[in-house]
Amino acid sequence: MTEKSSEKLLQILFNKSWTAASPQKCLPPFLPARPAGRTIVIGAGKGSAEMAMSLEENWTGKLAGKLEGIVLTRYGHGAPTKHIKIIEAAHPVPDEAGLNGTREIVDLISNLTKDDLVICLISGGGSALLTAPAGDITLEEKQSINRQLLASGAPIDEMNCLRKHLSAVKGGRLAVAAYPAKVVSLMISDVPGDDPSVIASGPTVADVSTTEQALEIVEKYKLDLPESIENFLNSPQAETPNPGDPRLANIENHIIAAPAQSLEQAAQAAKKAGYQVTNLGDAIEGEAREVAAQHAALALVAKPGVIISGGETTVTLKGTGRGGRNGEYALALAIALDGAPNIWAIAADTDGIDGIEDNAGAIITPTTLSRAKDLGMSPQAYLDNNDAYSFFEKLGDLVTTGPTRTNVNDFRAILIEP
Repeated sequence: MTEKSSEKLLQILFNKSWTAASPQKCLPPFLPARPAGRTIVIGAGKGSAEMAMSLEENWTGKLAGKLEGIVLTRYGHGAPTKHIKIIEAAHPVPDEAGLNGTREIVDLISNLTKDDLVICLISGGGSALLTAPAGDITLEEKQSINRQLLASGAPIDEMNCLRKHLSAVKGGRLAVAAYPAKVVSLMISDVPGDDPSVIASGPTVADVSTTEQALEIVEKYKLDLPESIENFLNSPQAETPNPGDPRLANIENHIIAAPAQSLEQAAQAAKKAGYQVTNLGDAIEGEAREVAAQHAALALVAKPGVIISGGETTVTLKGTGRGGRNGEYALALAIALDGAPNIWAIAADTDGIDGIEDNAGAIITPTTLSRAKDLGMSPQAYLDNNDAYSFFEKLGDLVTTGPTRTNVNDFRAILIEP
C-alpha cells in the first residue's frame, strides 16, 4: 500500500467511528411515547443541537408543532431546528452564554405537572455548557476551577465528581427541577465505561458520589479554592440527590450511542479492507504520552494489521503550546516509533475538536520524524511544550473535519503494513 492509501484508510476508519454515532441514526429508535401534557426538550452537549434536529424530524404529525425547548451546544455546533431553541456557549470553560442558557432551561422546566414530558438530550461537553454554580459561587470562580481541572491531568470521572458538587443542575439536580414531570434522558456516551452519571456530570442521574470524595479530589490535585467554594463543599447543600430519592422515581436514562459501537464499525471497515484487527477497547485512560508509548511497544512487535482503541486520555499541562490529548498522543507515538518504516497511525476526537483547537487530531507516518528534521523541528521539544498542534500543522498532518455534532470520545488506529 502507498503512503497516501494508508493515510486514506485511516481517515476512512475515523469517519466510520463518528458517523456510526450520528444522532440522525441513533436517536429515532429511542423516542418516547407522546404525553397527555406538554413535551419539552432540553439538553446540553456538543451533539445536542443535532440531536434536537433529529428529534424534530422524527416527531411527526400534528404533534411536531407542539414541541418546545432549549438546548445548549458549543459555539459552531448548532443546527437548524424549527421548534427547539439552540443556544451556543463556550466549552471547555463555561461562559455567560452558558450560564444564561442554563437559567432559561431551569425556568422552562419549573412548575410542570405529572402529565408533562421532558426529553433531555445529553452528550459530551454538557458539563461545561450546562452551567449553574451552586450557592454563592460565581461564574468566574467556576471558570477558575474548570481551568485548573483541565490542566491537572485528572480523569473525567474525578473532574465530574467535583463539578457535580459545585452545581445547581448536575448530579441529578436538573431532573429534580423538572419534578413531577416524567423525564426521558437520551445520552450519547463519551466516557470510559458509559456510566450515565458521568456523562455531562449526570444532570438527570442519581449520584452516589459524596462531598468527601469531591474534597479528596481537591486535595489530590492541589486545587486552589476560593473561600466560597470551600465553604460550599463543607456544607450539607453540596450533597447531590442519591439513588432512591423519590423526586427521581419517574426518570428514564438511555444511552443511545456509545464508543464501543463506533469502534466496532471501524473494525468492520478494516476487516473489509483485508486487515486483521486488534481492538484494545473503548475505556483506555491515562496520560496521553504514556499510553502512546505503550501502544508503540505493541505496534513494533505486532503482525500486520490494525490496532484500534478508544477512551479518554489526559494531558498534564506543563508547557505553553497548543493542542489536545489526541495530538499529544500522536506526537508521543511518533517519537516512540522512531520512524518505523511500516507503521501509520491516526488519533482524533470524534466530536471533531481536539481540546480547544480547530482540528480533530493528527496522522503520523513513517516519515513524520524525518520530515520534521528537514524543517529543523525537534519533536521532543514540541512534546515537552505541549505543542502538538503546531508540530503537525507545520507538517500538514492535522486531521480536520469541523464539528461532527456527536461525541463518542477518542478514536485511535495504528496501521501496521507488511
